[in-house]
Amino acid sequence: MQQRYYVLAAIALFCFLNINFIYGQIGGQSTYQFLNLINSPRQAALGGKNITIYDQDPTSGLYNPANINFRMDNQLSVNYVNYIADVNYGTASYAYLYDRRTQVIHAGITYINYGSFDGYDENGNATNTFSGGEAALSLGYAYNIPYSDFYIGANAKFISSKLEQYSSLGGALDLGITYFYEDWDLVIAAVARNIGTQFTAYDDTYESIPFEVNFGISQQLRKVPLQWHLTFENLQQWQIAFRNTNRDEEDLSGNVIEDDPGFFNNVLRHTILGVELFPKGGFNIRLGYSFRRGEELRIVDQRSFAGLSAGFGVKFNRVRFNYAYSRYNSAASSSFFGLNIDLQ
Repeated sequence: MQQRYYVLAAIALFCFLNINFIYGQIGGQSTYQFLNLINSPRQAALGGKNITIYDQDPTSGLYNPANINFRMDNQLSVNYVNYIADVNYGTASYAYLYDRRTQVIHAGITYINYGSFDGYDENGNATNTFSGGEAALSLGYAYNIPYSDFYIGANAKFISSKLEQYSSLGGALDLGITYFYEDWDLVIAAVARNIGTQFTAYDDTYESIPFEVNFGISQQLRKVPLQWHLTFENLQQWQIAFRNTNRDEEDLSGNVIEDDPGFFNNVLRHTILGVELFPKGGFNIRLGYSFRRGEELRIVDQRSFAGLSAGFGVKFNRVRFNYAYSRYNSAASSSFFGLNIDLQ
C-alpha cells in the first residue's frame, strides 16, 4: 500500500517539475487550432479536456491514447457540435480488440466546417463565396506495462486543412500515460498532445501547431455513486493569466488601479473540475467548471454562467445518447450531441 502512495507522488512530482521546462502557446499563435476543441458531450459536460475517462467510451482515446482499453471493443462513438454561428464540428471513433484483452486498435476522425463566407476584393467589390474546413484522421494504440497498473499510448494524426484557396497538410503525435488502480477506481493521467509539424504550408511560412500538456486525476467514490475529475490544462505554459484593461479601477483621486491577476488566479486558470453522478448507470448527470474560461469570459457587474457546463447521458439498450450545454463566448452557447453504440 505504501509503495502505491510513492508511485502516485512520483507521477505528480514528475509532471509539475517539467512544467517550467516546456514552452508552448495557447490561442491564436498556431495553426490547426481545431485539434484542441472539446470532442464529446461527456467531455464538455465535465468541463472539457478531460483525460481521465477510462471505460468503454472510445471518444476518450482521442484526447488521451493511454485510455484505449479492451472495454472499448466494437464500440462506436459519433458526436456533433453546433459551435458558433455556422461553424460546426464533430468526431467519430471506433476501437477493435484483436488479442485477448491486450491488443486494441483505435481509429478516429475530427472535422470542422467553418461555413460559407462572402468574398470581397481590396476595393470592397463582391467576389465569389468561399468556405473552409479542416480534418484530422488518427490511429491509436495503448500498451499495458507488464506487471503494473500503468498504460502508455500514442495517437498518430494526419491533418488536412483548406481555407479558401489555401491548403495545408500536417502530422502530429499524442503521447499519454495512465495509471489505473481498479480497486480504488482511481485514474491518474498525463498527456502531451499535437507533437508535430506542417508538411506543407498555406503559403510560404510554416507555422507551429497547438502543442498542449495536460494532467488529470479522477476517482469514483466507494459509497456514493459519484466520480470526481480534476484536470490541469495547458501546463506547457505556466503564465496564462493576463491583465484585462476593462477591469482596471480608478479611485477618487484619479489613480488607476490596474487589473493584476496573481499567482493563485493563474493556478486556477489551469484548473478544470468535473463531477459525474451515477457514472456506471443507465442515466448520468454531469457538471463541470473551467476556471480559465469562466474568468476570460466574465463581464464586470454582470451575472454570467461562463465556465459552467452541464449534461447528461441516457442508455437505450445498446445505444447511449449524450448531451451537453456550455458557453464558449459571450454572445451564445453551444450544444453537444453524441451517440455511443455497442456493435457487438
